[in-house]
Amino acid sequence: MRQASILLVEDEALIRMMLAEMVEELGHRVIAEAGSVVQGRSLAEIEEYDLAILDINLQGVNVRPVAEVIAARGLPFIFLSGYGSAGVPDGFMERPVLSKPCTPDELKRTIDAVL
Repeated sequence: MRQASILLVEDEALIRMMLAEMVEELGHRVIAEAGSVVQGRSLAEIEEYDLAILDINLQGVNVRPVAEVIAARGLPFIFLSGYGSAGVPDGFMERPVLSKPCTPDELKRTIDAVL
C-alpha cells in the first residue's frame, strides 16, 4: 500500500503525539497537525493530504466546519471520539468513527478501508 499524507486534528497534545507516532509506524506521514477548529479548518483548506483524522470535540467545539471543508474538497476523513458515534455532525453519519484510545490495528484497518 502506498504512503498516505495525513492531516491530524486533535486538541489534546499527548493524544495527537501518540496518533502521529502510530500513523508513522503504519508507514504513513502526518503532514500537518491542528489543535483547534480554526487552525484545523485553515489547514484543511490549504494543505495537500490524502486523508484527515478528526477529533469530534475540539476544546468544546464540534469539528463540523473542518469536516465540511474536507468533504467539499472530496477528500476522505475519519472521526475520532471518546464518546463513540455521539457528536458526529449531522450529514456525516456514514463516516467511520474510531474510539479513543484506538489500537494501531484499529487505526490501520480504518485507514486501509477509507483509502
